Amino acid sequence: MKDYFQKIGRSLMLPVATLPAAALLTGIGHWIGTGNAAGAFLINGGMAILDSLALLFAIGLALGMSEKQDGAAAVAGLVAYLIPSYMLNPVNLAGLLHVKVSAVNPAFTAIHNNVLIGIIAGLIAAALYNRFHETKLPMALSFFSGKRSVPILAAVSMLVITLVLLFVWPAVYGALVAFGTMIAKLGWVGAGLYGFFNRLLIPTGLHHALNAVFWFNVAGINDMGKWLAGTGTAGVTGMYMAGFFPVMMFGLPAGAYAIYRNAKPENKKQTGSLMLAGAFASFFTGVSEPLEFSFMFVAWPLYVLHAIFTGLSLALAAAMHWTAGFSFSAGFVDFLLSTRMPLAHMPLMLLVQGLFMGVIYFFGFDFAIKRFDLKTPGREDATAVVDDTATDASEDKYLHQGRRIWAAIGGKENVQTMSNCTTRLRWQLVDTAKVDIAAIKAAGAAAVNVLDVHNIQIIIGTEVQFVEDALEQIAHGEVAAVAAGPVDAAVATKPAVTEEAKTTTTNLVAVADGQQIDLADVADSTFAGKLLGDGYAIEPVDGKIASPVDGKISMIFPTKHAFGVTTENGLEILVHVGINTVELDGKPFTTLLEAGTTVKAGDNVLVADLDAIKAADKAITTMVVVTNMDVVTDLNIVMHEEITRGDDMGVVTVH
Repeated sequence: MKDYFQKIGRSLMLPVATLPAAALLTGIGHWIGTGNAAGAFLINGGMAILDSLALLFAIGLALGMSEKQDGAAAVAGLVAYLIPSYMLNPVNLAGLLHVKVSAVNPAFTAIHNNVLIGIIAGLIAAALYNRFHETKLPMALSFFSGKRSVPILAAVSMLVITLVLLFVWPAVYGALVAFGTMIAKLGWVGAGLYGFFNRLLIPTGLHHALNAVFWFNVAGINDMGKWLAGTGTAGVTGMYMAGFFPVMMFGLPAGAYAIYRNAKPENKKQTGSLMLAGAFASFFTGVSEPLEFSFMFVAWPLYVLHAIFTGLSLALAAAMHWTAGFSFSAGFVDFLLSTRMPLAHMPLMLLVQGLFMGVIYFFGFDFAIKRFDLKTPGREDATAVVDDTATDASEDKYLHQGRRIWAAIGGKENVQTMSNCTTRLRWQLVDTAKVDIAAIKAAGAAAVNVLDVHNIQIIIGTEVQFVEDALEQIAHGEVAAVAAGPVDAAVATKPAVTEEAKTTTTNLVAVADGQQIDLADVADSTFAGKLLGDGYAIEPVDGKIASPVDGKISMIFPTKHAFGVTTENGLEILVHVGINTVELDGKPFTTLLEAGTTVKAGDNVLVADLDAIKAADKAITTMVVVTNMDVVTDLNIVMHEEITRGDDMGVVTVH
């Protein structure tokens, strides 16, 4: 059931994404002025979208909730919405019941553009598509087989739903109004409670349902609709939106600065880059998820504090009647447009409040991080944030990142469904325990949220759609899951390496004493399939694990089971101790060096308790892999039976 509601929240992002267009048109229109023909023209253009929001919800949900996101489902959603919307219109209903329009229950006046009706229609249309889009009818009716049957079934189904709504809607609407009224009667306290629960529900994606009650015409509050239409009350309408501006524009960026200030000195540069990107997105666009997810799970008490501060901000803005609104999110762009909206009431005071919230966030976060030793970004034993976007001309950075994530997720055998929302990859897997979370973070993800044994969220940021597109191409076999290596046919299309071209070689050595095995024989499909790259593997006999090359330690994973080394010529080597040892939370491992340390081939980097790993029913096989095969022109691995730490294992030629 949780998965179903999360998918609803994700599907709602499609129609919600149309709201910035409405905001831009109405915002610029009001800026010009309603008395000006150009201003009125733009306002009407924006209202055309807002007045069809329920219809957009029906189509968007039908499309997003259908198995293949097919156009037939969207058409069915359209049909499913039109029937109750038309039949339950007070004028048409009066004719059906043979009464005067004034005698029709007032609840039905809210049927027009009611988002709840749109959601019901979209969900039913999607369910019908998923059940019947492959149904085959007898020859005489074959034209209506498969997808063509879905809109027809949607129409019939919604006739039944409409009949039910005729009797049930007044009671449902009354209950929704009572709920909204209860919160509304609490005034600024109610606004604060809404803000608190809004943030707490972000990890589940269920905040969309809460937002619908207060922002749209579900329970009669319609805060966003009234704000954009200019039909509410100045100083009141917008109270469920205004308090988000001080948080998104000032509070969260100040919190990000506190996280940066508390990062370890050696991690400040990387942490600063992460926090700056998140703070920039939050301030200008109001997209806060990349920043929130960076500490939501690694330091959850800090996120609860963030939810409390958000509630405080909404309560304060509502109590002071400082109002501004948005159609997308509470960033600077929406704030600038909102200042000229008819219902804007002392909006500049929200900037003053923002400074106040910035102080609260900074000192609140700073105190909590230090007092409870929260492992916010940069305070881990070693940072796992690396720059992994460099690619050659044949592979864009999104495909490169997608391939790394695909390998770390366990490949096609572990993937059930794939989708994304504004900032997150939302996947259902066969088993989330098979995921190498550290490798996903090393691929550039801001954070990873494992919800349960099947569901995982990978936080990418606002460019998530491009990464998802690349992953879909990989999943459907449109592109290879691993970049072409030197033996692939694709290499023939690259310019030949001439004598003048600069090539260098790097010697690989054994990282431990033990028995060498072929990488293809490793009991892990990711490594055996060389999805992360090529190299060799060892069954170690002691726990001392050394660097395979001269270079610098580029990263040590937080769980200490793996580390990376980068050579002067740019070769990137991953040393991964054991199979699925990421699940051991670093307990059997002791690191001897830190990220950034210069090492020689054969220098010990960590010590593994092999007996403890075996006791946890994990294999001790240690893999040494070249992860950036795109720069490799030749890789020769020498096979041994028994090897000693420092033995020659092969030569890598890099161009």
